[in-house]
Amino acid sequence: MTEVKLISGSLFDTVAAQAEASPRLRMNYNFHSGPADNPHRFLNVLLRDTYIRPHRHLDPPKSEAFIVLEGIAEVILFDEHGSVTARHRLGAESPEGRLWGIDIPPGVWHTVLARTARAVCFEVKPGPWVPATDKEFATWAPAEADSKAAAYREALLDG
Repeated sequence: MTEVKLISGSLFDTVAAQAEASPRLRMNYNFHSGPADNPHRFLNVLLRDTYIRPHRHLDPPKSEAFIVLEGIAEVILFDEHGSVTARHRLGAESPEGRLWGIDIPPGVWHTVLARTARAVCFEVKPGPWVPATDKEFATWAPAEADSKAAAYREALLDG
């Protein structure tokens, strides 16, 4: 019999400790068995200062769903030129009530940023994972290693 995997506070703590040790300040914990699986299901633990460069999943087209299990994460959507078109604060109250998650269609430019010390998201997207085609990064946003990335992240959060 295949072993079930539980999603618990202790798992959050374990993955958050790995994120703290990572220069990217985030870490995934996969529930799927490998890159070829479909769909991919994983925890994505984001620490406050992590920066995910805006990107989209266009070729091949893939949707992406995020559900916040702990903390608050801001999902920011952009147009083709990098202008913010929408903001959704997951895990927080909104005019629609508490927002728990979002399903992003293929081809939509987006980023996810932690608004709390840590944000734990459950993420689902189609497999397989092929690094060369997984995502297209926005040329109008700084790369993760760019010296301007932290200021860009802060401007997005302040916006």
